[in-house]
Amino acid sequence: MTEAASDRQRRWKDRMPPDRAWKPRAGISREARASEQDRAAGSRLARAVDLGEGRYARASIALRLYRSTRRIRAYLRWSQEGETQERYVGEVDAETRAANLTQAWEMAHAAGYVTTETVPPDSWASSPASRAVMSANKGRDTKPERLLRSALHRHGLRYRVGVRPVPDLRRTADVVFTKARVAVFVDGCYWHGCPEHHRPAKKGAEFWQEKIAGNRARDAETNEMLRNAGWTVVRVWEHEDPEQAAQEVISAVRLRQTTSPRTVGRG
Repeated sequence: MTEAASDRQRRWKDRMPPDRAWKPRAGISREARASEQDRAAGSRLARAVDLGEGRYARASIALRLYRSTRRIRAYLRWSQEGETQERYVGEVDAETRAANLTQAWEMAHAAGYVTTETVPPDSWASSPASRAVMSANKGRDTKPERLLRSALHRHGLRYRVGVRPVPDLRRTADVVFTKARVAVFVDGCYWHGCPEHHRPAKKGAEFWQEKIAGNRARDAETNEMLRNAGWTVVRVWEHEDPEQAAQEVISAVRLRQTTSPRTVGRG
């Protein structure tokens, strides 16, 4: 047994570890959890499980209290090929959750379970940091999407989230009203070229210009394909006021039965 492990056993010998040493804060958001892990690991890039061939999985540390032994154990968790993987890291003994997460990440790195992600030679990213930022952009459940859905729910509307309006058509909408046949897309200002907020990248300008132009062309194609299939398409920018966007969607849903398929919002 190592000296550190022996010290941990003595620490919790006569008392139960406090909740603040392992329990996450009540109601903590997914984004806050990710930030908590980033701080403890030292950076988002330091949370990488090497899957080989230049591929990485972003890992997290889970802390669990075993009351029968008064021990807090740390486990490394990550997703691989759609399956959650887990590996025991060791026992931690600090008085706060933040300190215990830091302890666990240090042990995970020392054991070689995780590494710090590097940029592959053929990556378009100019640095590991920029690659991490781009990788962190979510395709679903973004804050603007959640705010819009909350506004719609307050007005009594019920809907499906993140599904294909037409099962055979490989296009996924953010909010879908199946019976009314209304598909809603909340478009990010950067990735979809918002005229008000998009700022062209200085590095790799040609690449990003082509990338965003391709996204806009795909948006137009999606609009046309769904209209041809008998759907109304509503597109709103992520910067739009959620309540105003919700009213736009509500109008489309209410009028859908008496209007022909069309695209609402920016085209």
